[in-house]
Amino acid sequence: MSHLAIIPLLLPLFTGIFLLLLREQRIYVKRTISGISSLALIAVAAKLLCTVSDGTITVYALSDWPAPFGIVLMADRLAALLVLTTSLLALFALIYAMGGTDRQGRQFHILFQLQLFGLNGAFLTGDLFNLFVFFEVLLLASYSLLLHGGGRKRVRSGLHFVVINVVGSSLFLFAAGTLYGVLGTLNMADLAVKVANVSPENIGLVKTAGLLLFVVFALKAALLPLYLWLPSAYSQTSAPAAALFAIMTKVGAYSILRVYTLIFGNEAGPLANLLDGWLLPMALTTIIIGSFGLLGSIRLRQQVAYLVVISAGTLLTSFSLNSVAGIAAGLYYLPHTTFATAALFLLADLIIKRREQMEDRLEAGFVITQQKLLGAIFFALAILASGLPPLSGFLGKFMVLRAALEHPAVPYIMLIVLTNGLLTVIAMARSGSLFFYEAHAVDRSTNTYTKQGPAEPLRVRELLPILSLLGLCIVMTFWAGPINNFSLEAASQLLDTPAYINAVLGQGAQ
Repeated sequence: MSHLAIIPLLLPLFTGIFLLLLREQRIYVKRTISGISSLALIAVAAKLLCTVSDGTITVYALSDWPAPFGIVLMADRLAALLVLTTSLLALFALIYAMGGTDRQGRQFHILFQLQLFGLNGAFLTGDLFNLFVFFEVLLLASYSLLLHGGGRKRVRSGLHFVVINVVGSSLFLFAAGTLYGVLGTLNMADLAVKVANVSPENIGLVKTAGLLLFVVFALKAALLPLYLWLPSAYSQTSAPAAALFAIMTKVGAYSILRVYTLIFGNEAGPLANLLDGWLLPMALTTIIIGSFGLLGSIRLRQQVAYLVVISAGTLLTSFSLNSVAGIAAGLYYLPHTTFATAALFLLADLIIKRREQMEDRLEAGFVITQQKLLGAIFFALAILASGLPPLSGFLGKFMVLRAALEHPAVPYIMLIVLTNGLLTVIAMARSGSLFFYEAHAVDRSTNTYTKQGPAEPLRVRELLPILSLLGLCIVMTFWAGPINNFSLEAASQLLDTPAYINAVLGQGAQ
């Protein structure tokens, strides 16, 4: 039995524990350990992706207890893709944090590694209860990271964040308890078998539990009307934490995709396609509301937070098509939007450091240092976020719209997605104009000349993560063909429910 599937969990977990023992050490020691661990995690994730790229479903039974009696980890193309996306994002967020953010609290690197443990665990688990456990790890680590550095606004946003997510956790427990009480299992493969053969008198209970799970996952994914916690939380936290949080809504989207194709998918008998009629309208409405929030934002970080909301709606619109082409389009769009929004959060922090008291308010201010370079990066990221050609944002949205051509709701999908693209262009153009084009060297209140903003130099440690994330999106543009082919294979494998069940239950952990 290969141990490769559990290493993405053990590596950040043991790193976090080791850092906890060294919490009194100098920051350079912590940075070195955390950085080496993040690099190793990328190597492991890449190896895992190569291992499953031929269609192999890697099943790991902890303590060698066969499913459904023991805890099972499962890695297929979809899970491996998300683990690699998380690992790449984490490395660049960590490099940026080493510029000084990690000095604001002794526990930053510990919490960062525990966050990775929770993220990778959520993507790799094959058990519904352990999905709940990893959600809780995510909640605790993300709440602490959100408050890292302190401040009244962060505490207030963090309070809203934790209260809403605790309610979601309670609903998760109710749903999982109901499923276990009725079906006697929480292993996802075994649930798929039991749900398909559920007795008529228990259909109502199982359906209720399934819809409760959807509420929890929709909360994590920031779907309307459960997105209200996100703009405030993401716009108030530190830039590296916000960049890492760009993948957190994808955990909710992944959970919806996994659970409602496997357990409540086409093979689920009377409970087949449980979310038909629910997911697509909610996803499209999320795009609409997110677009209004984007236009109404008064700060750049708030704008980027609404871009995360919009991306969640677009991603789940693609998944709701319930077709190989639709899911594949979403799998291409997912890493693109994760890298692009993370880079924007980091860029916003660089802009804030140079505008002093004006911070990231959408108002014309003084000329800032390195304005041309920062403006060029902003322009490229705005193109990515808006979905303009020729970069990966355009390709991702084009794939989504092409996959929707056969869907009955294609007029609504086309109208909303394309209109959102136009509104995003308007919003980002306004922000770029205020920050870079209309910036002035004369204080208009006193009509006196002033020099540029604070001479804050651009350090490699700050600029490298942003350019690297931008570079990943450019790589996705040039390698769109191979990545799309992989996404199509991952989508086909995801919809092949019997193959998943046979891998987990029929072959155990072999």
